[in-house]
This record gives sequence, C-alpha cells and structure tokens, in this order.
Amino acid sequence: MWFRNLLVYRLTQDLPFDAEALEAALATKLARSCASQELTTYGFIAPFGKGEDAPLVHVSGDFLLVAARKEERILPGSVVRDALKEKVEQIEAEQMRKVYKKERDQLKDEIIMSFLPRAFVRRSATFAAIAPKLGLILVDSASAKRAEDLLSTLREVLGSLPVRPLSVKMAPTATMTDWVKSQQAAPDFFVLDECELRDTAEDGGVVRCKRQDLTSEEIQLHLSTGKLVTQLSLAWQDKLSFMLDDKLVVKRLRFEDLLQDQAAQDGGDDNLGQLDASFTLMMLTFCNFLPALFEALGGEEVPEGI
Repeated sequence: MWFRNLLVYRLTQDLPFDAEALEAALATKLARSCASQELTTYGFIAPFGKGEDAPLVHVSGDFLLVAARKEERILPGSVVRDALKEKVEQIEAEQMRKVYKKERDQLKDEIIMSFLPRAFVRRSATFAAIAPKLGLILVDSASAKRAEDLLSTLREVLGSLPVRPLSVKMAPTATMTDWVKSQQAAPDFFVLDECELRDTAEDGGVVRCKRQDLTSEEIQLHLSTGKLVTQLSLAWQDKLSFMLDDKLVVKRLRFEDLLQDQAAQDGGDDNLGQLDASFTLMMLTFCNFLPALFEALGGEEVPEGI
C-alpha cells in the first residue's frame, strides 16, 4: 500500500478519531452501484480486503486508513449532441416549427435519461491516511477535487471535520528556483533531472525538461531571464523520490527498493500482511519526510486563530 501522490491537510482542532466510532460513521454511507437513472454515487469501501466483514477503517499503530469509491456512468457529450440534433431536426421537419432553447433542454434531459441505463460505468477509489498525533490527513491524489470529495463526505458522516490544505511560509516556486539556481537543495534533499520553468508574464512561455542536467548553462539561462521553477523532481535521503509543484502537491511518489524490500520482509507471505506492512512503513517514513519537507520550504504557515 504505497501512495503515488500526496495532498496534505492540517487538522485545525484536536479530534479523537476513535476507530470504532469512525467505522460506524463510515458505515452510514457505503459505496454502492449506480441505479439505472443515476449519473454518479459516492461512498466508503474497505481499504483492504473484500466482503461485508472487511473493516472500513484499517488501523496500524497511530495511523488510520480509509477509502472511498466513486461510481459514475460515462455518457460522451458527442453522443448526446448527435442524438439531440437528430431529434430537433425530426421535430422541425415533421411539425414545421422551430425548436427553442427551453424545449431543447427538455429534450436533452430526456435523451440523457434514456441513455443512462446503457452507459458504461467507471469506478475510481481514493485513499486517505489519518495521523491524529501529527494532526494531518494525507490523501493519495494529485487532484484537489478528488481529495475534497473524500474529505467533504467524511465531514458529512462525522458531522465535523475541521481541516485546511497545509501551506508553507515561502512560495514553493521561490524555494525551488533557488535550489536550481544555487545547484543545491536543503539538507537530505537532492535535485533530480526534471523540472518545469514558467515565465512570470501573463502570457509567458513554459519550458519542460526531462532527463536534463538542471545544473547546465541552458537551464541557468532560462532562470536568468526571469523564469521560475514551478515543478521539480526531487529525492529525499535514500528513501523516496517525487515531483513537487507550486501548489505543494507531491506527485509521482516512488519509494525506493530498500523500503519496499523491508515491507515485503515484514509482511510475510500473507497479502493483507504485505499491505499492512507497506502502509505502516510508508506512514513512518512520512513522519520524518513531511516535517523535513515543510522545513525545507520555509516552515509551515499557521493562520491566526489556529
């Protein structure tokens, strides 16, 4: 169970997060299949295991893991547009009259409802780790929308969930640009070979570099013209590598073989044991990595009153 992306949220109040109470709360909104006339459904699933007996909250030491699933019917807009055009042309030809917007909207709704039972269904799961002692919720997603879907549904079943996206005192672009300019990152962090550079002008250019020596004269020339680093590939110690962007989103997380081998050894031959061992080791790694990252980016910003 290794996260591939990371959005970090700060709990602004102390919450107990009792596992049994959380389990009962999540059970009030279970994931289910879309009915024939439903576009989408959203609810909680067991993060590990299947079946009715699989717990909705996985507990490992001080950490909790939850998961939610979105199910949606895929109805391509082009299919609806073509069907609507055909229907409008038929009415105008047969009844010798113009079809106006209000009627077109009604026809469109009717077409969507008739197509829904035959539409393909897509499922996607989002995982979140809760670390009460750290005061953090970590969502395995690079999309703020997907993360907010999970958090708002969690807030709905709990009644309250005071969280905010974690922010730092310095703009990440300024810090990352300085690292590339000085050719040296913060202690234990290493600049790798990929970045995105953006001009600060409104219609400024964008340069994306892959497998590039970021200490080269070419990159330094871009920086000298005023471009800022908005995405940067980094490594931390010998444990993980990732891409950091200007919104503080950690993408393309990769845990090095040393950690993965240790998790495989700790988990034994059982599949659930393997998942639990990797989740535990990942969270213990985050306990050291995240404070170091926030400190390297100027320290966490705490709004007044929190």
